[in-house]
Amino acid sequence: MPTPPRRGRGRPAAPVLSRERIAEAAIGLVEEKDYRHLTMSSLSKRLGVSTSALYNHVASKRDVMVLIQDRLNAEIDCSGFDAAPWDEALRLWARSYRRCYIRHTALIPIMAVLPVADSPETLQMYERVAHGLEQAGLDGAAVVDVIVGVEALVFGAAYDASAPADIFDPGSLAELAPTFTRLAAARAEEPGDSAERAFERALEALIRGLDDQLSAEVTGPVRA
Repeated sequence: MPTPPRRGRGRPAAPVLSRERIAEAAIGLVEEKDYRHLTMSSLSKRLGVSTSALYNHVASKRDVMVLIQDRLNAEIDCSGFDAAPWDEALRLWARSYRRCYIRHTALIPIMAVLPVADSPETLQMYERVAHGLEQAGLDGAAVVDVIVGVEALVFGAAYDASAPADIFDPGSLAELAPTFTRLAAARAEEPGDSAERAFERALEALIRGLDDQLSAEVTGPVRA
């Protein structure tokens, strides 16, 4: 029987870890358990390496979260801001953003409050959106306010997509909110995806408000 070849000494031909593999493992850990379970120890165990080996690639837990942030935000389509009208570009971006975080809802508590420092993919996304909105006529803090407002809508809408169908059922307390109970019941009977519909209505309201604001700035105040 032939003797199997012996493995040579030294480092393997390819590194055991990569930043991409670390990000994927961290995402999986959070989604299977909880973001509070994301520690350097639990992540190294999931990767099948020692904690010291993990520290050779990332310096801290924050670095891991930055990898997650860039990994997710790289999926978001903001290409509309390169050529499309600002309102259509904003729709495309917000819809893509929501789809991404519907798939990764467990990560919202981390991503919603994580600073963007050292996150190249995230910063490039914000740059394209900010440039497009500024070219449309928004300026100063208004541009960033719009980005923050869209993100607030997106994160809430991503959660809503996984809400139970009876979330607004008042149970035995319908008499405390009769109007809301009646309207919520009617909404539940409407065909289609109520979470999608709610998101689209809120997004359109935001865009119409911005359009009105931009139009007012172009025409200026009406003189008496």
